Amino acid sequence: MRNFLAENVVNIKPSGIRKFFDIVAEMKDAISLGVGEPDFDTPWHIREEGIYAFERGKTFYTSNSGLKDLRIEISNYIQRTQKISYNPDNAILVTVGGSEAIDIGLRAVLNPGDEVIIPQPSYVSYAPCTVLAGGKPVIIELKAENEFRLTPEQLLNAITDKTKVLILPYPNNPTGAVMGKEDLEGIAKIAFEKDILVMSDEIYSALTYNGEHVSIASLPGMKERTILINGFSKAYAMTGWRLGYACGPEEIIKQMTKIHQFAIMCAPTISQYAAIEALKNGDESVEEMRKSYNQRRRFLIHRFKEIGLECFEPFGAFYVFPCIKEFGMTSEEFATRLLQEEKVALVPGTAFGDCGEGFVRISYAYSIENLKIALERIEKFINKLRG
Repeated sequence: MRNFLAENVVNIKPSGIRKFFDIVAEMKDAISLGVGEPDFDTPWHIREEGIYAFERGKTFYTSNSGLKDLRIEISNYIQRTQKISYNPDNAILVTVGGSEAIDIGLRAVLNPGDEVIIPQPSYVSYAPCTVLAGGKPVIIELKAENEFRLTPEQLLNAITDKTKVLILPYPNNPTGAVMGKEDLEGIAKIAFEKDILVMSDEIYSALTYNGEHVSIASLPGMKERTILINGFSKAYAMTGWRLGYACGPEEIIKQMTKIHQFAIMCAPTISQYAAIEALKNGDESVEEMRKSYNQRRRFLIHRFKEIGLECFEPFGAFYVFPCIKEFGMTSEEFATRLLQEEKVALVPGTAFGDCGEGFVRISYAYSIENLKIALERIEKFINKLRG
């Protein structure tokens, strides 16, 4: 029998995030600080709207683009938060999470051999989705000394005549880094001059702790060359509802909708009704969760200073990315030993790109109580390593 598998799929490495948590699931008294999932329940008023939609029999397909009322609320939200106007009829697509938007966005714009610039460390899906769309990932290694921001110099050095897309992953997973307006202006100038499309993954945009998030699409000339991706998983604690969206130029959204139409049909209907409620009345719930995350963030940074663990201060998402280079072991070795010896699960930095070596990702989407216990165990482990 011949080999029926596609080489480009076989050659893609599995996600490096899940490995440790399969072990944790069967390890008694283990604490996981690895999964990027809010520990909050979806706010009750949002769940209630989903229940009400179910009771009313709202269980049929929606339009491929998503419920018109939801697209209107997405348009209103982007206008309210970023002062960007998107037509809900042809510039917004509701997707199955932000991950689908990344996938079909790249498939809609890439021809074989087109290059996609991907700053790393970053979310694990960007490079595989680029490969599956026929593109070539071009990696920019972000630096801790730049607080993991993308600099104009790094971008210019990565651009070739085959460059088509820049993925902009801010606020960043796994580092928690953010890019302010001044940072983005330098990137936007290059994208405009070099005629590059930007895919801006803003799934953590509501979770920033030092000023408001700024979308690159809000800068002059950038709305026309940006696919803005966001969703409900992180800010509204709706990971299992599987709902995201993409906003962008009409001709790109049209092609993304075509792929979505054939592959998915539509995003989950009940989730869409719940999301309308989230956008209409969810700001207070988001702010409560954001304040709680900020408290946890400050606690971790304080404890790292007490322990003497090097870590730049992140101002977005719900992750910290401490440096473990002083211990003379790989990120994988550090995470494995910590799990085996102290029953705390972290994610090796290399899960997010080779330049994540020497770092580990810690999620603070967990209670303060669990974080305190975990940090005591981490401190004990580090003290053993230091002798």
